[in-house]
Amino acid sequence: MSEKILVPVLGESITEATVSKWLKKEGDVVEADEPIVELETDKVNLEVPSPVSGTLTEINSKDGSTVEVGALLGSVSENSSNLKKTEEIKKIEPVIEKDNVVNLENPKNEEEPKIFEEIIEDNEVEEKPLVLTEEIKSEPNKTEIKNDKNLSPAVRKIVSENKINISSVKGTGKDGRILKGDLINLMGVNPPPSERKIKYGHEEKIKMTRLRQTIAKRLKQAQENAALLTTFNEVDMSNIMNMRKENQEDFQNRYGVKLGFMSFFVKASIVALKNFPAVNAEIEGDTIVYKNYYNISFAVGTDKGLVVPVLKNADELSFADIEKNIKQISEKAKDGKLTIEDLQGGTFTISNGGVYGSMLSTPILNLPQSGVLGMHNIVDRPTVVDGEIKIRPIMYLALSYDHRIIDGKESVSFLKMIKENLEDPRRLFLDI
Repeated sequence: MSEKILVPVLGESITEATVSKWLKKEGDVVEADEPIVELETDKVNLEVPSPVSGTLTEINSKDGSTVEVGALLGSVSENSSNLKKTEEIKKIEPVIEKDNVVNLENPKNEEEPKIFEEIIEDNEVEEKPLVLTEEIKSEPNKTEIKNDKNLSPAVRKIVSENKINISSVKGTGKDGRILKGDLINLMGVNPPPSERKIKYGHEEKIKMTRLRQTIAKRLKQAQENAALLTTFNEVDMSNIMNMRKENQEDFQNRYGVKLGFMSFFVKASIVALKNFPAVNAEIEGDTIVYKNYYNISFAVGTDKGLVVPVLKNADELSFADIEKNIKQISEKAKDGKLTIEDLQGGTFTISNGGVYGSMLSTPILNLPQSGVLGMHNIVDRPTVVDGEIKIRPIMYLALSYDHRIIDGKESVSFLKMIKENLEDPRRLFLDI
């Protein structure tokens, strides 16, 4: 009996997907609920499991093909694996001898099962540490350099200071002696072409993934359909950094997670969103929809592109809950295990480009949202405090917003409120 493998329901507004890759090939034995094919949608990647145990007999949709919901992916023949397993099983029949004595020993010609040997072999497999032997070998030995009579004092000094591998230097002096000029000539040697150029040629063309296509499409739509404007401010991170330093150990021991910066920014954003509801709203035709709930989207960079999962009902979460949920969702994103539900329902976005070293940026809206907050790296900068120049850890903030429903006064005041709550985090606990 053959069972069909169909494209499952992918979620709201998603009608098709791309077959990313088959995890099994035709003829492979599969178990029930074992992932056998990976699909790529506009938002997430998902694995389709085998409906039954058996053998993958047919693949109808090849890698790279576009399939709709309910389309036939392939077929699995039921119970073929069980039959195969039955054939492979070798039973040891007891031999009945005289006086009804049962002999449980194996026949002489049969080999005894090597169960214990296999276990021992598995245990003996150890992961060896990576040793950079080539790098070590490439370093010249200082003793050898000093004792090499063929090198002049000037050459030995240059070799020693610059850690030059003299074995790669061709000497032009008498009897192949390395001269100072030979070392200087190394500066004029053209470097080899890049490894990618050697491997792939001058150009390489790779089809955009469905996720990358969707990202490009949505960002372009945001630029074309929204009246984008960005306002900036800066925040002194001294108090937050001191609070984290003083309470990090106790916080981690109690809640099992580190106290990061994101929980402070989420809390500060929610306070500002409650005071400026237009930033938490969206446009539907000629109607403004004000959201009285606060689902904070946060950008996560993965190998396959940028995804924006959602922290649901963030206003009802504690600092510890925020950190736990962000950690859990981020790990799911990097492992490619996000679901459609993880990406839907956001009302405001926080993007942290600072983890990659960004000093300043103008983030693009995550439609249909009306606001996105950009975080950046923290750098010690000279600032004037009480008439004195002091060095403080400063972060630049950027708020991009839809000017169609958010006025300049609202946007500036919104960002200023975030700044005030971050510079004095006690306000977040006192609700002022």
